[in-house]
Amino acid sequence: MKANMEFYDCPVTATLEVIGGKWKPIILYVLMSGTKRFGALAVRIPNISRKVLTEQLRELESDGLLIRRKYKEIPPRVEYTLTPEGKSLWDVFNEMAIWGNNNRRIVKK
Repeated sequence: MKANMEFYDCPVTATLEVIGGKWKPIILYVLMSGTKRFGALAVRIPNISRKVLTEQLRELESDGLLIRRKYKEIPPRVEYTLTPEGKSLWDVFNEMAIWGNNNRRIVKK
């Protein structure tokens, strides 16, 4: 029982509960460069389906890492921006990018 408690008390586990998965880190990394419209995110992440992108954006919004702004225009415009909590992940993703660049020989394609 104690080992199980330690696993869930782990700060890395807590972080991965929010930003883990195949697409969330990539979405957050793309948004680090600034506000993006849905279509721009879809273009920057071509292998994600629009349905999955929508689901992941909703989860990130629910977790407080990004803000969704819908403009009453024709055609409708929706933009996504990182919150301060989302922006606080900058160092995490920057270090991951550095590690990925330095270790390409072991990174599977």
